[in-house]
Amino acid sequence: MNSFEAYLFDVDGTLADTERDGHLVAFNKAFADAGLSWNWSIELYLELLAVTGGKERMLHYLEKYDPPFEDVSLDLEDYFASIHASKTDHFKDMVDQGAVALRPGIERFLNEARAQKRRLAISTTTTFGNVTALLANTLGKESIDWFELIAAGDIVAKKKPAPDVYHYTLKEMGLAAEQCLVFEDSRNGILASKGANLTTVITVNDFTSDHDFNGAELIVSNLGEPGSAMQVIGGRQSQLFDGVSMLDVVTLDRLR
Repeated sequence: MNSFEAYLFDVDGTLADTERDGHLVAFNKAFADAGLSWNWSIELYLELLAVTGGKERMLHYLEKYDPPFEDVSLDLEDYFASIHASKTDHFKDMVDQGAVALRPGIERFLNEARAQKRRLAISTTTTFGNVTALLANTLGKESIDWFELIAAGDIVAKKKPAPDVYHYTLKEMGLAAEQCLVFEDSRNGILASKGANLTTVITVNDFTSDHDFNGAELIVSNLGEPGSAMQVIGGRQSQLFDGVSMLDVVTLDRLR
């Protein structure tokens, strides 16, 4: 049986549950720092997550929800870029304090993939600093070098659901789509991965469990841990995983 040569990972919601207890809290702290009265609730943030990219999300919020905002003379892109930088600093501090943990099965799977000499990369819309802070504080600073490529933030002009970050990753790594398996967690994520013709596994979370994952080969609750079984939820090839309680390198090669 052929094997996948590389695994490409999204970050927020895929590697770790970063949104509710990480990014949302950091956004609200950054708004307070800037003197804004904005305070995003969990319910509102769920809606705003349909827009990828922090700066883009704030611009969308201003345009759609018309919140209190007095200084119309500002260059909004520069203004929101400065708030986003503050938000990133707050997020890093929270990660440093251990507020964000990896999802079940992630550390185990990464170690297995490395032992099997599979190539690893990250393809995400979150900033490079967020990625490295998460890796360093959950897996150790050396784990940053486990990934051959970290395609993050504004590395491409169009963010997910556009497939650009995946096209960039494939080009930089010299890989064809059929050599790779992607891990995503959201509707925007699968639109991006399937737009690049990539085989995709979805690990749902509380923020994305009701998303439309049409086109996913496999949809699961998480990757599973010994003694803590994952749940197979669906996907075009879910029948291949009947009775499987934990995803590993060997079982995932069934998707080839």
